[in-house]
Amino acid sequence: MNRRQFGRIATMAAALPFTPALAQRVDKYAEQLTNGEFNWYPDRSETGPIIAIVSLPDQRVYVYRNGVRIAASSCSTGKLGHRTPTGVFKILQKDKNHHSSTYNNAPMPYMNRLTWSGIALHAGQLPGYPASHGCVRLPKDFAERLFGVTKLGMTVVIADEKSQPEEVTHPGMVLGEYAAREFNAVDAAIKATEYSEGHDPAPKSPSVVVSSADRSIRVFDNGALAASGKVEIQNPEKPLGERVFTLDGADDQSGLLTWQAARVGATTTTGEDNGAALRRIKADLSAREAVRKRLKFGMTLVTTDQPADAKTRSGDGFVVLDSQS
Repeated sequence: MNRRQFGRIATMAAALPFTPALAQRVDKYAEQLTNGEFNWYPDRSETGPIIAIVSLPDQRVYVYRNGVRIAASSCSTGKLGHRTPTGVFKILQKDKNHHSSTYNNAPMPYMNRLTWSGIALHAGQLPGYPASHGCVRLPKDFAERLFGVTKLGMTVVIADEKSQPEEVTHPGMVLGEYAAREFNAVDAAIKATEYSEGHDPAPKSPSVVVSSADRSIRVFDNGALAASGKVEIQNPEKPLGERVFTLDGADDQSGLLTWQAARVGATTTTGEDNGAALRRIKADLSAREAVRKRLKFGMTLVTTDQPADAKTRSGDGFVVLDSQS
């Protein structure tokens, strides 16, 4: 079984007593989980960049490491009038014993903050339907385990559809061809920042945002705009879609960079796969050089058909694309 494939784990997960505060870990596929249940199989993929995907229609959270699903959980997202925003987010803050500054000091254990305006992943009550003020509530035991593996700057996707990551390879150094002789330097830069047990990469990985609306590319480093430029897009009449790519390595044999790609919203349905969309983009030389200098394991590339204006960045330290804006 390779890292992209996994089957049902034969060992039964240890079941915890179900209470409102401590939900149950069960040996079920994600589709079979009922309210308050979750599964957790970190040994399916023990190292690599992690991405969490929240599916609003499913009321599920899916956790992937190196493209392999290692966990899934039921959740409760924003109720009517407080809808959880869709988009691509970075974890800005972690607080094991957080309390809300807006809602009567309400406890928010194992909080992973996604926006400074109050959206976060945290343990909370799960009534079986969307009921929060915009946060993503999780079973307490799942929230604790997730808190143990998340990192500042990690990508969280909140989507209008189920969106399982897929592997994408690309010869360009985000975005455009480069000489084969450069591959070794790129490969070394990526491997120097790979995750390993007991070692964290830089807290905030660089992010790249490509907009088809204004043919622009923006490179963010530690939340600050580090470089910007223009992109050429083949077949510009075709939308790129709202997508997120996470850099997870470089293939020595093929000389290709490998990415985990996921769709953000239902509006991404363009009849084009993630790899094809990526290959249509070519950035100008200065932007490619800015990206090359910042290539790191876990770097995030976001494509959007919205203008890359102030709405693309909602605060220091993270990138968010809200498909509802």
